[in-house]
Amino acid sequence: MSTFARSRVTAVLGPTNTGKTHLAIERMLGHGGGVIGFPLRLLARENYDRIVRIKGAGQVALVTGEEKIIPPHARYFCCTVESMPIDRSFEFLAVDEIQLCADPERGHVFTDRLLHARGLEETMFLGAETIRPLIRQLVPEAEHISRPRLSTLSYTGPRKMTRLAPRTAVVAFSVSEVYATAELLRRQRGGTAVILGALSPRTRNAQVGMFESGEVDYLVATDAIGMGLNLSLDHVAFAALAKFDGRGRRRLTAPEIGQIAGRAGRHMSDGTFGTTGPLNALDEEIVAAVESHQFESLKTLFWRNRKLRFDNLSVLLQSLERRPPDPMLLRARDADDHMALAALARDSRITDLATTPEAVHLLWEVCRIPDFRKTLSEQHTGLLFRIYRHLMARDGCLPEDWVAGHLTRLERSDGDIDQLIARLAHIRTWTYVTHRPDWLEDAAHWQGRARAIEDRLSDALHDRLTQRFVDRRTAVLVRRLRDGGELLAAVRANGEVLVEGEFVGRLEGFRFLLDTTVDGEEAKPLLTAARRALRNEIPRRIKQLEDDNDGSFSLAQGQISWRGFPVARLTSSDWILSPGVEPLRSDFLDGPLRERIRLRLWQWLDRHIRAQLKPLYRLQALDLSGAAKGLVFQVVESLGAVPRAQVETQIDALRRADRKLLAGAGLRIGVHNVFLPGLQNARATQLRVQLWAAQTRRPIPAVPENLPASFGPSAQQGLVCCLALGYQRLTRRRAPALAVRVDVLERVAQAAFRLAKSGTLEIDTGLMTQAGTDEQGLRTILLALGYRADSSGDQVRFSRVKRRPGDKERRSKEQENAKAKPRAPRNADSPFAVLEQLVGQKNESASRRPNNKGRRSRRNSKAE
Repeated sequence: MSTFARSRVTAVLGPTNTGKTHLAIERMLGHGGGVIGFPLRLLARENYDRIVRIKGAGQVALVTGEEKIIPPHARYFCCTVESMPIDRSFEFLAVDEIQLCADPERGHVFTDRLLHARGLEETMFLGAETIRPLIRQLVPEAEHISRPRLSTLSYTGPRKMTRLAPRTAVVAFSVSEVYATAELLRRQRGGTAVILGALSPRTRNAQVGMFESGEVDYLVATDAIGMGLNLSLDHVAFAALAKFDGRGRRRLTAPEIGQIAGRAGRHMSDGTFGTTGPLNALDEEIVAAVESHQFESLKTLFWRNRKLRFDNLSVLLQSLERRPPDPMLLRARDADDHMALAALARDSRITDLATTPEAVHLLWEVCRIPDFRKTLSEQHTGLLFRIYRHLMARDGCLPEDWVAGHLTRLERSDGDIDQLIARLAHIRTWTYVTHRPDWLEDAAHWQGRARAIEDRLSDALHDRLTQRFVDRRTAVLVRRLRDGGELLAAVRANGEVLVEGEFVGRLEGFRFLLDTTVDGEEAKPLLTAARRALRNEIPRRIKQLEDDNDGSFSLAQGQISWRGFPVARLTSSDWILSPGVEPLRSDFLDGPLRERIRLRLWQWLDRHIRAQLKPLYRLQALDLSGAAKGLVFQVVESLGAVPRAQVETQIDALRRADRKLLAGAGLRIGVHNVFLPGLQNARATQLRVQLWAAQTRRPIPAVPENLPASFGPSAQQGLVCCLALGYQRLTRRRAPALAVRVDVLERVAQAAFRLAKSGTLEIDTGLMTQAGTDEQGLRTILLALGYRADSSGDQVRFSRVKRRPGDKERRSKEQENAKAKPRAPRNADSPFAVLEQLVGQKNESASRRPNNKGRRSRRNSKAE
């Protein structure tokens, strides 16, 4: 370009964080006007805002494919490289990241600017040292300036994801890798910002804003952070070293690694880089190159013919495929616009329309509409086809109702992240279309509508990313833990635990239950924060428990609750009426604290048992003889009900005075059971079964509602279990078992005895009602009571089984034989050994008084 022959050309080269862009802006503002081409719309917008703050909005323009802000008297232009107005003259011109001339996709655009774009007075090319030799040969007039990095970049080796320090960017190269890494950091560190190439600038800025403000301490990104983002990063960790470049998956080159790693450290702050996740350490050669910023120089640049001919479609395609004039230049791979043109050129409907140079040129402009999904699908080609046909049919204008329909379909902010990204890609394409003012009658209106839709979609996408990858609660707590300060904690009346104003879980008694929405690695920081925040709350609660009255405690299902929350459970012990108390496990309780809780609960439990089971304690307080004490012992151990057959020996040995005392204490010696009627109530029964379950270490049996006269027990409710409930379990062959309340069984036995005075009795409705059962159940009861069924007649009759002569003598002989059998030695200290000794003394005394023995036997028989 001979017009710019006197322009000073400078190549300012160096690694990242050298101040190259800052220098170029200063140089541009020193001129009366200028333009800078940036590699990304995001970077163009960032520097546009920066210059506006200096010069005012009326003097600064922003020109990108999707956004054009051009005041009438604008002097300074911030553009993407593709959108630079090269047909206009500027005193100053600069191109940032000029080493992208070697990029297979966009390199031909940067090469065109390197070879042909010049400022009237000054031209600057900013980039990496790797392009220096090629600039020397292709732009020999250029002056070269090297800029050293302002801070040091050091390699730290591989680190686990869980040990990455704050202010770290983790780099991956696929959407799935980015999502997986972001999920991991959310669980472990509370959240992360996410940067993808597919994000709109507004969404990207919002995500970067979270990171820069300190709302999150981590960032997960693709190589989109390699340029265009100025971040306060301390460390860059590579989670992958291979990426898909449009044709296949390949490993990153050393310069690419250096470009991304160089984002760590800003201005005078040093930065570090390394690997994480599944990656091992980087090769020593790569590390040395990145730390020293010494990379192999570029050998070739990508080029595409800029002198296109529009005579017809064939000529245009041929001009696009022209070979470069210099061996240092490579023909660029077919770009998206070239492939779209080739696809449309095969459609006869297009060739019938593109018959003039003007029509061919318009088709080329349509093909340059970008597909931000980067798929070049038939859907995008179809859109280009329809746009071209509308432009050709309507004198170069698109129908407004057709444009409105497309925008309306995209005006939805529902859906997940991927759906929003797809809609954003579509609307960004339409934003580009609306910025062609010659294609729309009211271009400003459609630009505003497209921008509004893009903004809403961008905000919705930012919200979805934040919801998915940021746990603000965990992020706040992790930050406070790292600072080492005291955490502000509060426990609400309903047990909710708030730490630094964030809900983390519930405190039930002395057990902390983490929020149920938290799981896995995410739980660790919350638990740590809760432990630190509650270390003063637990001792205060224990003191409150010790000072509370007995009304704040309750017992249910074998657990003691305090103020409605379980705090301990019952365990077995040496005596059934004094079970052990074991505080429930809690990470906040040590040995001394647990003992304080246990002692207070045991004191309450002892008073509670004594109050509910008074008849048992009344029995124990009687001044009785040895046999009566043995009987009482067994009744107490059985919690108020014991089969008579089990204690027949003790009953036979009772004195008259003992019987009177026992009856006065409420003990009833029935025909079939010995029991305490005072315990036949729901509250006492609930307590008895819990004591029985704790002592036997068995599950707590269900207590029948309202304690019916009888019920059908389950297989797990055996004889001993039913006795703990106050029932006797009766069984007979080929019939279901029946549990009958012990007091009901005695009443039924008496009623049956009266009805059978004539010798037999029939199934009686009154008996069934009294027993609370049906005919089959009553049959089971009568057979258990010693009646015999006779079904010889029309109705089944029951008769009492009479004892045969000699039964008494035979039983006595059997008892003597049983006593004569050798048995295992008894523990001399056991209650049964003491009882046996007392019974022996009684029998010995009775043998010396034969007359008294006869009278006592007659009195006993009469009483029974």
